[in-house]
Amino acid sequence: MPDSSSPIYLDNAATSFPKPPEVVETMHRLIREISLSPGRSAHRFSLAASRVIFEARELIADFFGCPDSSRVVFTSNVTEALNVGIFGLLEPGDQVLTTGMEHNSVMRPLRHLEKTRGLRLEILPTSSTGAIDPDDIPKRLSGKTRLIIINHVSNVTGAVADLAAIGARKGGALLMVDAAQSAGVFPLEMGAMRIDFLAFTGHKGLFGPTGTGGFLLREGIMAPPLKMGGTGSNSEQEEQPQLMPDCYESGTPNTLGIGGLAAGLEFIRTTGRETIRRHEEHLTRLLLDGLSQIQGVTVHGPPASGSRGSAVSLTMAGRSVADLAFLLDRRFGIMARAGLHCTPAAHRSITTFPQGALRLSPGFFNTEAEIQAVLAALDQISAGS
Repeated sequence: MPDSSSPIYLDNAATSFPKPPEVVETMHRLIREISLSPGRSAHRFSLAASRVIFEARELIADFFGCPDSSRVVFTSNVTEALNVGIFGLLEPGDQVLTTGMEHNSVMRPLRHLEKTRGLRLEILPTSSTGAIDPDDIPKRLSGKTRLIIINHVSNVTGAVADLAAIGARKGGALLMVDAAQSAGVFPLEMGAMRIDFLAFTGHKGLFGPTGTGGFLLREGIMAPPLKMGGTGSNSEQEEQPQLMPDCYESGTPNTLGIGGLAAGLEFIRTTGRETIRRHEEHLTRLLLDGLSQIQGVTVHGPPASGSRGSAVSLTMAGRSVADLAFLLDRRFGIMARAGLHCTPAAHRSITTFPQGALRLSPGFFNTEAEIQAVLAALDQISAGS
């Protein structure tokens, strides 16, 4: 059984760990050589930094099926990206369709606009595992429906939304996708899925560092920026430039982080997204099969046989989830996350509110032996020993 000197990390739904060696090496090289201000000067170092940003933008556009890399905008995380879209695309009186599985990065801005702009918010029903029925969408569309916001993969249950089916049923509404849990693992094609606004984070399935993320905006759609300031372009003007992506990227960009994110994307391309997905699926099935044999454990989410993400949430009879997480960490060296996962709406949907659940989330660098060790630890806790 492992101890704290050889920890097992099962909190990849929060941040993937460890990072591929290529990411670490790239960031070390960049901070040593050219982690400078891109686009602000014409000297060779500034131009080299600009090239890092441009190449990362091209990689992301290709990765998500966006034909124009200028429609890729970098932000500090997916929360900022979602806020740009929510605050920028919605007007007073607009209707928004969303689900009971959304993260607070979506729900808090929407609730704020509900109070301050008279936003009409409608929550689509979900199954006990967190799945939504795309056929519910046309029934709820109206002439006021401006935006449909969908969490592609739930960070609580691992439920996967059928984006292609949702895109085909969106009518005249815009489709915004929160891809925090799916980017890098599940296929995402903006055109084929009719996605208008795709928000991603760098530090989960894309294997990049924290403090990175962004969004892709379909041609023909614009939203006012959240912040204004220096962009290195149109510096003779005191008004914010309108050209993409500069209008959204005020301030010195995170060259170091974006370079690390690009290295993460290259790792995915070299390894193969399907290879990564198959390994995570295998570990998740192994985990779910083992949990089904442990007395007192209830898993809240889709079965192992269906399409699902690797986030596995559970409760154990007679144990608080906080106690479970503490015991796993202190006695067995296993790192997991307990609570509401910044997603109270999801826990209400699956009836685990207000306690929440214990979330185990395998990643690409976990092993079968680690999953077996986690199962053994939970079995021991369940037995009271």
